[in-house]
Amino acid sequence: MIASKLREFVKFYDEVLSMPHRQEIARELRNEDDFFLLLLYSEMIGIPNPVYYYTLELYPYIIERFHDWHLRMGMEKSPMSGIRCC
Repeated sequence: MIASKLREFVKFYDEVLSMPHRQEIARELRNEDDFFLLLLYSEMIGIPNPVYYYTLELYPYIIERFHDWHLRMGMEKSPMSGIRCC
């Protein structure tokens, strides 16, 4: 009983602390995701990617998010001829 009350208090405390920062946290997560996608697609754009061999197997899982990413990066059309999304 005391453990469940303590868990509820910790959960409430965590929510109170993160409430004013939800937008900042979401923005930081989006920035990290954008950087990861840049690293993943950099070889196709022409930027040397030192971990290309390891990221190659992630393409099938990430390809659906490519359109949103290149629009956020300011590219109106897909910069790659191999990926048609627009």
